Amino acid sequence: MRNVKLVISYDGTDFSGWQTQPGKRTVQETLEQAIASVTGEKVVCNASGRTDAGVHAIGQVVNFHTRSALPTTTLLRALNARLPEDIVVRHVADVAEDFDACRHARSKRYRYIFHDGPLRDVFFRRYAWHVWCRLDVGAMQQGAQVLLGTHDFRSFETDWPNRVSSVRTITDLVLTRRGDTVWLELEADGFLYNMARAIAGTLFQVGRGYWPAEEVPRIVAARDRRRAGPTAPARGLYLLCVRY
Repeated sequence: MRNVKLVISYDGTDFSGWQTQPGKRTVQETLEQAIASVTGEKVVCNASGRTDAGVHAIGQVVNFHTRSALPTTTLLRALNARLPEDIVVRHVADVAEDFDACRHARSKRYRYIFHDGPLRDVFFRRYAWHVWCRLDVGAMQQGAQVLLGTHDFRSFETDWPNRVSSVRTITDLVLTRRGDTVWLELEADGFLYNMARAIAGTLFQVGRGYWPAEEVPRIVAARDRRRAGPTAPARGLYLLCVRY
């Protein structure tokens, strides 16, 4: 048996998330069907994490086991020939038998895109959150600084508890303006359910002037999801990369 690692990108708009669900179009099921058509085997794909419905990925990492002897270059071409246009395999490699895309991930990096131009951008409607006010990026960055480091992020977890612990470590968090868009990038050793989108929604409240930056540490200390901002729409979120 070989253990094969894939790096894939997908437009999450028309998927009901990563994980296979009865009667719904998912990234996992679509990818497994393509692999089966190439190798003749029924496989189970293991991803670095389960993206929600509507969330995109640029560098999702997946592994699966197969008896196929096809070279990695052939697998790359054959899979992309069978996948729909909203998924592409960017890289294929043989990895150690015990490699696990989920358990062995050291950190994940996400990007959230806000669009705050005066008019909606019809070409961005599936890939960013259009907000109707100019965001103060400086205030958002000031509020974001308290999130760096190790904290209990219970205030940013939907339907707590989903995990044994809600303590996570954010190693990088930066906001930049690019014309009429604001990019929030954050990297952590793990993310709770809706954590990235809840952080985006909280910093949005700061950026539009609803809260001062000083409210963010109080939200963290409260450990109460009701104190934080809204869960930002899925369409603005991208899984950028996974580090091992």
